[in-house]
Amino acid sequence: MKKTINKIAVLGSGIMGSSIACHFANLGFKVLLLDRLNDKLSTNDHSKGYNLQTSAVRNQLVRDGLDKTLQDKPYPIFSAKSLPLISIGNFVDDMIQISGCDWILEAIIEDVNLKIKLFAEVDKFRKKGTLISSNTSGIPIQQLLDGRSDDFKAHFCGTHFFNPPRYLSLLEIIPSTFTKPDVVDFLMQYGKTYLGKDTILCKDTPGFIANRIGIFALLSAFHLTTKMNLGVEQMDALTGTLVGRPKSATFRTADVIGLDTLVKVANGLSESLDEEAVDNNFEMPTYMKTMLENNWLGDKTKQGFYKKTKTEILSLNFSNFEYGNDSGSWDGILEFSKIRDLRERLKALNKTPGEIGNCFRILQAQLFAYCTNCIPQIADDFYLIDEAMRTGFGWELGPFEIWDAVGLAEGINLMEAEDKKPANWVLQMAGNGDNTFYKTENGIKYYYDIPSQTYKSIPGGEKTIDLNLLKKTKTIWSNAAVSLIDLGHGILNLAFQTKMNAIDGDVLQGINTSIEIAEKDYKGLIIANNATNFSVGANLKNILKMATDADWNGINDFIKLFQDTAMNIRYSNIPVVIVTQGLVLGGACELCLHADFVQMHTETYMGLVEVGVGLIPGGGGCKEFALLASDEYAESTLNSSVLKSRLNTIIKAATSTSALEAEEMGFLKKGKFAITLNRKKLIADAKIAALKLAFNYLAPQKRQDIKVLGNDALAMLNAHTYNKKSAGFITPHDAIISQKLAYVLCGGDLSVPTFVNEQYLLDLEREAFVSLCADKTTQEKIAAIVSK
Repeated sequence: MKKTINKIAVLGSGIMGSSIACHFANLGFKVLLLDRLNDKLSTNDHSKGYNLQTSAVRNQLVRDGLDKTLQDKPYPIFSAKSLPLISIGNFVDDMIQISGCDWILEAIIEDVNLKIKLFAEVDKFRKKGTLISSNTSGIPIQQLLDGRSDDFKAHFCGTHFFNPPRYLSLLEIIPSTFTKPDVVDFLMQYGKTYLGKDTILCKDTPGFIANRIGIFALLSAFHLTTKMNLGVEQMDALTGTLVGRPKSATFRTADVIGLDTLVKVANGLSESLDEEAVDNNFEMPTYMKTMLENNWLGDKTKQGFYKKTKTEILSLNFSNFEYGNDSGSWDGILEFSKIRDLRERLKALNKTPGEIGNCFRILQAQLFAYCTNCIPQIADDFYLIDEAMRTGFGWELGPFEIWDAVGLAEGINLMEAEDKKPANWVLQMAGNGDNTFYKTENGIKYYYDIPSQTYKSIPGGEKTIDLNLLKKTKTIWSNAAVSLIDLGHGILNLAFQTKMNAIDGDVLQGINTSIEIAEKDYKGLIIANNATNFSVGANLKNILKMATDADWNGINDFIKLFQDTAMNIRYSNIPVVIVTQGLVLGGACELCLHADFVQMHTETYMGLVEVGVGLIPGGGGCKEFALLASDEYAESTLNSSVLKSRLNTIIKAATSTSALEAEEMGFLKKGKFAITLNRKKLIADAKIAALKLAFNYLAPQKRQDIKVLGNDALAMLNAHTYNKKSAGFITPHDAIISQKLAYVLCGGDLSVPTFVNEQYLLDLEREAFVSLCADKTTQEKIAAIVSK
């Protein structure tokens, strides 16, 4: 199916519809967002002289829906520049406009009759061949097609985006029996390629895949909390980041979803799954009735399982239905968080005696048993369940990956202890001597294929690069902090492996050694990892220790090594490509400023944040901002304004909220970066970029022509700082930092504008950094961050 999508119509401006509209606008699509006609005048409307025929009044509902979504955190828009791509209207005046749209996506409330009624209107105006889909979390797709035209039915599909659609990558595609195969193929591929989604083809069964498993897991924890007489905080401690799930865990997740919504979804599943509801899998615990009667619905009513006051967050005690600052805690549970490898942590939890271990084992037994018996009802292949839970619910490992971690036989034993039984295909797999659901060979991940009883490669895996799969067999050099992995075709990848990928001396040594190895025998180097964040920057704990020991030479040497490493990245004889995702802070941002190319995931949060701990960028960041400002001077007659803008970016210690905003904030050069929508493809895209750069690569020449403005600009910047301090906008310590930063950016004590080289600026930068480390207020700020 050959089709071009230029304009999208989104019907429904609630949280889901407006968020979907924002996501399409993020990606550059024109979006028409429609909702019900407003037929009421407010007092404010009367004061403005509006009437019911005024466009602003008629579109008030859709405007309110979009505005409310734009207040959400996390923010649904990459950049404010995307907002003009969204136009608004209503179902009465503007439905005719859908005839000019290539894809019509319905996202109104979960009501079958209302959806059917709306689709009858859509069928009047859409042009033939236009894609039409419903964003539903569980309504059977087939039920929505009553009375529709044959062309409507042929081009109709369920498209279940997960909320928030900007951040959760799962897109479930659910065809009806009428959907043309090429429509399904198009949506599956389009979602991956143009929307950056992990698209999963689902059967038209209750809850599809992710909600079917996710809601079961939540309710299992609900029931076990009551059965074991546990507290809200206890269960959340065991079902959050400790086991590789989001920090919202169980009860906090329910508060975010909304208890009324959760009950509606669970009841829908319970009604559709009679044989499973008998086991109370989807029935709500009794305390939920009380909470609904009290209108304690979670975040939307300011209290649910948790209640936030001005000073603290309280949790609900089920014994007396009062809120307190602790609903129960487990001594020793935090010890498990010290085990950095998640699979090893899960093994340890499974083996631990007592209440913690018992709770963990019961939850896994229930999850394993339920998931195996959902095959083939909701999916033919179990790896789809794992993928759905990772990309839709934010789990680090899916159920079958968790099972592999604790062991196949052990998982079966856990079920037997709870009077549960796995599906026959699992017992058959074990009987054949196949004791893992997945295995890895030569960097390729295989899954156990149930019909053939053999292992097959996961479809699409050949288009991605997973460093975790390659690390064991393709590492050619390593130290305590990094691993250098051969990606093939002459490209190496350096992966950090420190806590939060913080940059210490071993990491810097690893970068330099990797460049040396690559220059001898390879074409290029990528610096990337598979972690949530690229790097939080320099290891502040080490810097603090040297500062409190008054080891100024040690700090100077470390910063000199950092600067030299950044320059080595810039001027090596092979291209260096850095891959970013998540946090890219401080020193990590400075490394990116020196790379030949930066391959960025859309969710890149980049910033020079050193001022927040009383420092200035010391790894070449100040030098780079002075260099970039110098290049801008040639295009501007307001040189002092350019310099002031660069200084303010560092002083604010602001972090971009997206890759696009990182460019707007001046951290990237045009032509020196690219954005990848689908995170799975990040490193593969970086490899392509490295190979392109490697063709006839010529290292850049060191800059000797950086224009710095000297004392006149320095006086202007310092006067600005003095005024802010006098007005109470900044502290005396902030003023000291600003003055030292201005001194570096202006090139020091120079009577006239002068051209300098990079090393000159690096020396000024390093001197300022070391001097700030000696400041007691700076040391206190660093200590506060390190202690968190």
